Amino acid sequence: MSRAPDHHDAFARTLHWLMAVLILAMLFVGVAMVSSITLRPALLALHRPIGIALLVLAIVRLVHRLFRRLPALPDDLPAWQRLAAHASHWALYALMLAMPLVGWGMVSAAGNPVVPWGDVHLPAIAAHDPALYSVLRSAHAWLARALLAVILLHLSAALYHAWVRRDGVFRSMAPVPLGRAVDADETAVDADETDRDMKAENAV
Repeated sequence: MSRAPDHHDAFARTLHWLMAVLILAMLFVGVAMVSSITLRPALLALHRPIGIALLVLAIVRLVHRLFRRLPALPDDLPAWQRLAAHASHWALYALMLAMPLVGWGMVSAAGNPVVPWGDVHLPAIAAHDPALYSVLRSAHAWLARALLAVILLHLSAALYHAWVRRDGVFRSMAPVPLGRAVDADETAVDADETDRDMKAENAV
């Protein structure tokens, strides 16, 4: 069996960072839509095409993930962190698919046309129903909160791997090469050298 790659391929990294920017933009636009009545039409015109783009990108990313080998997690990673990593990734995929689909259904249930851009009209995926619209609108809001929470957890884990463990996990998805990972043996050697230097300075 061939060795697992050290990093995600360029296509996966491009999708990852492009979607990260679009998701953050969507969350900020969503908050602004709720807080500003005057800007709501313009923000809504921006919100819908970004949502459809994210849905398409999420499907492409999921298919790409299923048909390629992923970089292995560090062997010394605790079992609970390994489980949390897998769970958070699949939660992200579920939310990235659910959010735009629920939003699409919400617009359909409101009886409004789904116009991502220009003269392009998407078909309704839900019947015109005010009660259903209310349910989907509430679901859309809660999914947005859940997505934000998972993103913050994902970001915290990425920074932990980058700054604390320095085990190559962050480097594997970094948009640009950041050098190689520092393994446990190298960390121990560095600690020993630092300790010897401190003792030498104290002796002087």
